[in-house]
Amino acid sequence: MINMDVAQVNGIDREAFPTQWPPPNYQRELQNHLAHYIVAYDDTRTLEETASRPDSLHSSLVSRIRHWLKIKPYPSKVSPSLPRQYIVGFAGIWIMADDAHITNLAVRKEYQRRSIGELLLLSIINLAGECKARIITLEVRASNVPAQNLYRKFGFVQVGVRHGYYLDNKEDAIIMSTDNIMSYSFQEHLQRLREALYVKGVAG
Repeated sequence: MINMDVAQVNGIDREAFPTQWPPPNYQRELQNHLAHYIVAYDDTRTLEETASRPDSLHSSLVSRIRHWLKIKPYPSKVSPSLPRQYIVGFAGIWIMADDAHITNLAVRKEYQRRSIGELLLLSIINLAGECKARIITLEVRASNVPAQNLYRKFGFVQVGVRHGYYLDNKEDAIIMSTDNIMSYSFQEHLQRLREALYVKGVAG
């Protein structure tokens, strides 16, 4: 993620988490040496376009997300995205020694249910491994069952609860964590998920 991505990322964040307060300061995150962000973009759309055609653009979009599965990690100040590209999702993670914490993961509503969230999560886990992290944690709203199911699919388990964590409505946060992401069993599990996405035509 780079400076010119921030406005789009802010928009996606507001759409995905409209009640969150205070909102994340992604401009400040760019200066945070602990933070790493990736974006998924549709290179057949630009910001000037007003028509939405996600179905017809799916193949091109997926090819750009697939690219993230093969690259070395980019620092928070660098991104392969180009000016005016249409960002459709993003994910962020903080790396602290061998621990990593997923801070955000969101996809535009019009592009949801196309496995983009799965690809972003797979990419951010891979990035954490490249940065020598071993354990990944996150918080998710107690009411956000679909997100919890996604994380469980990728090997996260509930390890605790933060009561009244979310300031907007005092909702509890479920704390989820992985085992050692570099262990043989975890990597084998990721490979099965990667292969399943490949069969669906959305990962390579």
